Amino acid sequence: MYDEDELTVLEAEIELDPLDQMAEADDPGESVQPDPDAMLLLLESPNHQQRMLAARAFCELEDARAVPYLIGLLSDPCPLVRVSAAYGLGRNPSTMAVDPLIQQLQQDWNGYVRKGIVWALGNCRDRRSLDPLIDALKTDISAVRLWAASALAQMAAVGYDVIIAALPCLIEGLRRDPVAAVRSNCAWAIGQLCRELPSNVVYATAIDALIEAFAEDPELGVQEDAKTAVLKVGDTRGLQVIEEIELEGLL
Repeated sequence: MYDEDELTVLEAEIELDPLDQMAEADDPGESVQPDPDAMLLLLESPNHQQRMLAARAFCELEDARAVPYLIGLLSDPCPLVRVSAAYGLGRNPSTMAVDPLIQQLQQDWNGYVRKGIVWALGNCRDRRSLDPLIDALKTDISAVRLWAASALAQMAAVGYDVIIAALPCLIEGLRRDPVAAVRSNCAWAIGQLCRELPSNVVYATAIDALIEAFAEDPELGVQEDAKTAVLKVGDTRGLQVIEEIELEGLL
């Protein structure tokens, strides 16, 4: 559906992914945060560079006053502004942002923007996000699929019915996605969702998928992530099967 190469379009202008920038902002040596009142004014600046910087500021700041402005910037002509607005909404999740985020996800040509949107939708923890995130995991480019899998893990906080609906596509992604990193994220997300499930048929199917990935995935990293997911769930049967597989490998 999308071109894998489209994430290179902005490389000349973007030095770091906004998520990387936010991770740096958590460092102990972080500089003084920008003034939220000043940043709110810049969100409406006619200069796209100032709009971008203001939107990026709200990737660090939590201020509900910014949400309506960030929603408006999701359709900004400049993709640098749009991606910053998406991450800003991820830092400031709001129910009013869910529908605009979904609408932009379905129409934005830029992979960086869609990646930020799926991250924001996950943080919103809203059942309206379920179908768009499932679609992204099935059809989008690898960088977006990676974050769609992680975002679906956030559905654990929404409700049992949403967890049940999210698991089949994650299991399919774990088994079929051609990119190892996406399969690893699917394994992690399945583990997160299983921790919220009772021991039933759906739960057992998900654990079986993790065991299968541990035993059969060609990538060692995916095997280890599937094993870690089972360990964190603490499923007795899963742990026993993994132990048996490991012992057989030593013989």
